Amino acid sequence: MSFVTVEPLQLAPILITGVLYNRRVATLSGTPRAVPALRQWSFYGGIAVFLAAVTLLGKISDELFAAHMAEHLLLADVGSLLIVLGLTGPVLAPVLRLGLAAPLRVLAHPVVALVIWTANLYFWHLTPVHEAAVEHSWVHALQHMGFVVAGANVWMALFGPLPSPAWFGTAAKAGYILGVRLISSVLANVFLFGGGAFYSVYAAGERSHGVSAVADQNTAGAVMMVEESILTICLFAWLFLRAARESEERQELLDDAARMGVELDPARAARAAAAGKAEQLRERLGERPDKPEE
Repeated sequence: MSFVTVEPLQLAPILITGVLYNRRVATLSGTPRAVPALRQWSFYGGIAVFLAAVTLLGKISDELFAAHMAEHLLLADVGSLLIVLGLTGPVLAPVLRLGLAAPLRVLAHPVVALVIWTANLYFWHLTPVHEAAVEHSWVHALQHMGFVVAGANVWMALFGPLPSPAWFGTAAKAGYILGVRLISSVLANVFLFGGGAFYSVYAAGERSHGVSAVADQNTAGAVMMVEESILTICLFAWLFLRAARESEERQELLDDAARMGVELDPARAARAAAAGKAEQLRERLGERPDKPEE
């Protein structure tokens, strides 16, 4: 009995994405815009998570809701996050040159991204929609595509190379992470404490595994709650470390400007630190020592 599922409609987009990324990385290799190795490993790690989710969990996810939930969390949270961490501005340049820069910036706006992610999450857990995804391979492929795209988009606001709104600073990012956590927690609690089972499509699989429908649903809610809690802790740790680094870089820029006798707006120093462009700004300051007249 094979535990590996091969779904061409799900595998093809994953493999094509990996090939396109590999070609772009090869093009940028050896140039000042080369993709750092750590980002490449992150992207390919995301591809590996996608492949593992749809092949190793594919069969049992049709039998148990808890397994299906684990599959979706791997796609929408872990794999999508790793993919976004592997992206850089130069990697996305060919896409942006197609005239998609403005639409992508709109979609990756924190408010828009959060709304899309929320709508996608709840839509695919409506009983008739979710059961259709289990029963029809093409709907299942659309479901997974929706989780991956919405998941990647919601992480783009935090980690992506596209410019963020000026107001989306550390405090706003903390609120954003908390918002994602609370929205997913509501759904997890519905599965944990919502009473009877919402999906009958897993009945045969639950019987074969000796699991009741309610227990299966409760387990799915617990899996979602635990995964989201761990992810939230990791994101807050990242945010704390990033805020500390940006504060340090901002102060170093201001100190360097003072030593050079150059006037530097603290807000400009903060923007450069937040965008990871402190060194570029430092070089420009060195080239333009606008010292005040004595």
